[in-house]
Amino acid sequence: MNRTVDAVVEHGTVHTTIARLDEPPEVAAVGIGVHGPAGHEDVFSLPDLWQLHLYSYDADLTVDGTEHSIRPGRVSLVPPGAEVRYRYRGRSEHLYVHLRLGGGGAARSIPVIQQAGPELGLLTVQLQQALAAWPHTPSQAVAEVWGALWRVAGLTPPRERSAQAVHPAVAAAVALIEARLSGPLTVPEIAEAVGVSHNHLTRLFRGATGETVVGYIRARRMERARHFLRATTLSIPAVAASVGIPDLQAFNKTCRRELGVSPRGIRAARPVP
Repeated sequence: MNRTVDAVVEHGTVHTTIARLDEPPEVAAVGIGVHGPAGHEDVFSLPDLWQLHLYSYDADLTVDGTEHSIRPGRVSLVPPGAEVRYRYRGRSEHLYVHLRLGGGGAARSIPVIQQAGPELGLLTVQLQQALAAWPHTPSQAVAEVWGALWRVAGLTPPRERSAQAVHPAVAAAVALIEARLSGPLTVPEIAEAVGVSHNHLTRLFRGATGETVVGYIRARRMERARHFLRATTLSIPAVAASVGIPDLQAFNKTCRRELGVSPRGIRAARPVP
């Protein structure tokens, strides 16, 4: 993806880059960069490639005129075309990935450089596994790099995220609902599990999703039921049980109300293999 005019922007004192991660990256190279012995300064750019670096040394970095401090445990994501200037303080080695990102999906604002913090260990393992896999199983390397990019995207402290970020209680409630969709779920139980009151969760959930917790659970159950009815040969009673509505009469009624057709009608309309 070619660099766009908004690829690097300022948000207060945070220098950020705009990346789209909904598609797997195209990895061009994975390696360990060794710098410093031949000279204490490098100035360069990668016209068509993003740079992902994980550092284990102290140095200074300038990206398109903005200065940053490199410290052990920091990670940087630099967009294509940006001029970077490294000033080293001796032999310096870092893990690097050069890659292309797709142009689809949601735009995400990611700091150009940030501290990996408690994610450092897992991030290091992912990039080391990508390095080991790169020569012989590049598809595995791509998977590791993609996972690392999502991990980097999640490092931003909450105070620096968009005001539209999902409340932690809502995110936890959604995760719990997805994990327990096949069993009984009540709003008080979910609220207690995520540490807020029933009424507070209801308000947060409506503000984040535009619907009630009960409405969200019902919609997700019906989405899953439609998938099972169209894509599998599971019996209708088994599908009903798998989405937490084991009563066939209730399941049939819910399908008609939410999807506009009976379970048998959904199954009959699926494509012929």
